Amino acid sequence: MGWIIFLIGVAGWHIGMYGLFKKAGIESWKAFIPFYNTWEIVRVSQIKKYWFWLQLIPIAGQFITIWITIIFVMHFKKVSVLDHAATVLFPFIYFPYLGFSEKTTWYGADALTHYHKPASREWIDAAVFAVVAATLIRTFVFEAYVIPTGSMEKSLLINDFLFVSKTAYGPRIPQTPISFPFVHNILPFSETTPSYIKQVQLPYKRLPATGEIKRNDAVVFNFPAGDTIINLPEFGSKITYYEVLNSSQFKGDRELLKSEYPLLVHPMDKTDNYIKRCVAMPGDVLQVKNAELYINGKPAYVAPGAQTEYIAVTNGTGFTDEFLKDELGIDPVESDGQFGQGPEKNSYVFNMTAEEAAKVKKLPNVLSLTKYVDNHAGIVFPNDEANYPWTIDNYGPLTVPQKGVAIALTPTNISIYRRLITVYEHNSLEEKNGQFIINGKPTNSYTPTLNYYWMMGDNRHRSQDSRFWGFVPETHIVGKASLIWFSWNKGPRWNRIFKVIK
Repeated sequence: MGWIIFLIGVAGWHIGMYGLFKKAGIESWKAFIPFYNTWEIVRVSQIKKYWFWLQLIPIAGQFITIWITIIFVMHFKKVSVLDHAATVLFPFIYFPYLGFSEKTTWYGADALTHYHKPASREWIDAAVFAVVAATLIRTFVFEAYVIPTGSMEKSLLINDFLFVSKTAYGPRIPQTPISFPFVHNILPFSETTPSYIKQVQLPYKRLPATGEIKRNDAVVFNFPAGDTIINLPEFGSKITYYEVLNSSQFKGDRELLKSEYPLLVHPMDKTDNYIKRCVAMPGDVLQVKNAELYINGKPAYVAPGAQTEYIAVTNGTGFTDEFLKDELGIDPVESDGQFGQGPEKNSYVFNMTAEEAAKVKKLPNVLSLTKYVDNHAGIVFPNDEANYPWTIDNYGPLTVPQKGVAIALTPTNISIYRRLITVYEHNSLEEKNGQFIINGKPTNSYTPTLNYYWMMGDNRHRSQDSRFWGFVPETHIVGKASLIWFSWNKGPRWNRIFKVIK
């Protein structure tokens, strides 16, 4: 529903711009060309050309685009606060009205000549309004997000620019309301300085939603294991604090780790944003068997672009550069881990989709093609190899906690639920002689007050996901990935622009 509303909004914006371009003496068809339309707006509004390029900056660029459109509307002598508000909040209605109303006239540079405020003041007012309005939109309606890694390939590609709907699951009231605009958790031109004031925090509250999380949605959420990070560029969420803490070097010694590395504790809403697929809902039983995911005992949905590793054994001949490039989209020179020599003679490792695997299997030189199964234990959640010797490809079964459904606690399973009880739901937990004491009261069970979800990347062997750090609480959910509005790889990927995310 959210993406349908968004598409209607996009259509209204472009239809309105069609009329406005005609009034401004611009060829109307240019209104429908992404980015070219704002280039024309910058040109006829006599805005410095560098502002066009600045709007291409991820996330911050959306504020600049809004400011550019406000300046454009001002050249029609639409300069009031209501005009600015309509431009920002209801452009899909306001722009068609202006574009096709006989009362609307293009004045160009003369629009503000005889206006009582100097033009410079109007530009400043427009900029301030754009920042405030766009911040509200980014917080409560939708947010731009850029795919930083290949964990969702080939469903979502690196440098896909997404719109994430906040209304789909209900926008959250910001936990840390005082922060630097346009950025998430680290200040610009810095790799370690927080962008927010931690001393002022609000309790978790979510506004009404237009829908709810559904199994297999592509979801953006705050990284649960990112609350504490080693505050160095080479660590952060790349190598988590908990990975280092549980390593053979530190063996769970927090004080020793603290003495060796600078640490930063993020509020919940300022941990890094991740995007994964919600493969299991509250109450679901998940299990991975030989690299195949099962939910409630049935094979799980596999996205068309989902990738995993395969081992191909050949008769001694390899694969041509043409086949790799044309059929699999793999650069023979820089395969970026998508293709390489296998563990045995005449074997090759591919990271590819099921559709691509079918192409490889049909080749006459391929004797066999099997999924690679990773059986390295001890690196997955709950990091309790004695009780749970699971691997990323043979994992579970595990039930996802559900709000209001009691969990029986035992010395064996407490490693699964300890963080849920103490960190996500803010309780005290003691363990004495096999007895659990929660908030000072002995108990052998715990009833969650939140719903939890299990998130996994479509690129199964290239994804840091719930298999490594566990459940995602409902408090950490940011929004639903709804639309790819732009995509870039040495140039625009035109076939991905305005693609609905499934």
